[in-house]
Amino acid sequence: MKILFLCTANSCRSILAEAIFNHLAPAGMRAYSAGSRPRGEVHPQSLKALQRAGIQVIGLHSKAQGVHEGLRPDLVITLCHNAASEPCPVYFGSAIKAHWGLPDPAGQGDSQAKVDAVFDRTVASIEQRVSAFLSLPLEQLGTQELSSALAAIGQH
Repeated sequence: MKILFLCTANSCRSILAEAIFNHLAPAGMRAYSAGSRPRGEVHPQSLKALQRAGIQVIGLHSKAQGVHEGLRPDLVITLCHNAASEPCPVYFGSAIKAHWGLPDPAGQGDSQAKVDAVFDRTVASIEQRVSAFLSLPLEQLGTQELSSALAAIGQH
């Protein structure tokens, strides 16, 4: 199963989701990330937050969704409201689409401790959602049931 996490800039939330999913996922599942208007670099606080959580950051980079033209993801999950309102490119095919909206951690907090706390909360929220997804009986769910389950996960 291939999961594509989308955010506009692909510098914080979608990068965090890609790394966290790949850290927690069993063999046979892989996450990717991209942005509709990528910043071109991963936010440094995203990398620091992942490192604090013990998650590898090697290979993470900000990229446009066009690099995944041949990916054929099974799921496309948006993490920001801007990306959720944009149409998915046709080359994502019949992927199940879901929205797991999270506030942008970038630019929040007026001290390093508060910035770290905001990013750490975002990591914890994504870990919780990914864990909930991975606990689903995926082989027993039809498309509509999986879509509904993904929507419910995004509400928490």
